[in-house]
Amino acid sequence: MRDFDETTITEAVVERFGATPDPRLREVIQSLVRHLHGFVRDVEPSFAEWEAAISFLTRTGQKCDDKRQEFILLSDTLGVSMLVDAINHRLPEGATPTTVLGPFYVENAPELPLGAEVAQAMKGERLHVSGQVRSAGGAPLAGALVDIWHSDEDGFYDVQRPAEENASLRARFRTDAEGRFHFWTLLPTAYPVPTDGPVGEMLTATGRHPMRPAHVHFMIAASGHETLVTHVFVAGDEYLDSDAVFGVKQELIAEFTRAPEGHRVLQYDFALKRLG
Repeated sequence: MRDFDETTITEAVVERFGATPDPRLREVIQSLVRHLHGFVRDVEPSFAEWEAAISFLTRTGQKCDDKRQEFILLSDTLGVSMLVDAINHRLPEGATPTTVLGPFYVENAPELPLGAEVAQAMKGERLHVSGQVRSAGGAPLAGALVDIWHSDEDGFYDVQRPAEENASLRARFRTDAEGRFHFWTLLPTAYPVPTDGPVGEMLTATGRHPMRPAHVHFMIAASGHETLVTHVFVAGDEYLDSDAVFGVKQELIAEFTRAPEGHRVLQYDFALKRLG
């Protein structure tokens, strides 16, 4: 068939992918074509707008490297990351809610002993974090790997500071025989997502702020359980209802109380979904 027009081209493209051997790939790409063509029909872009869109996506890719993932940030700020997360984490009652991984997770952070200081030689309000990891509705999980990371008091992660050679405000811990963990760090603050790239341009152009409410990231893995990726947010933060990446859930908001000695305290327990 030739001479495609705006009423015939979509199904022609869908048909062209009809012989895709992998059935899941065939389903995904044919759906992508229908939705993408539907979007184009809906907005009817000019050639200049189409070229601007191609340029935006190109620059988004060019901004990515081993320490920065602009496409994840784009997905986050469009709410896609949280939608994918919700679809893939239909959790049983009692399990800790999930949220986005974010663009600044780093694999193989240093493993430290329980009670260690994560924020050595850094300024900020000291914070003691403790909790217990359990199976949802079940027993404590000994030996669970608790991966934590968060920004500094200026709103930067260690990977955003070129002069920072060592991991800072990120570490891994193993829970004890009762599934408990504890460590020292600094009180997190609200911070902007990176705005020096195409995603920042998009937020500015659409009148959106780039702020994320203060939080600590957790990734918790235990044998026989689904790995949990989540945050714990600081209660009372002004951006809880307008998080730039739509990641806040009520159950993940906690009080960061003040101890008699003056430091802050977060006590939060986690429950993981069993596999199978």
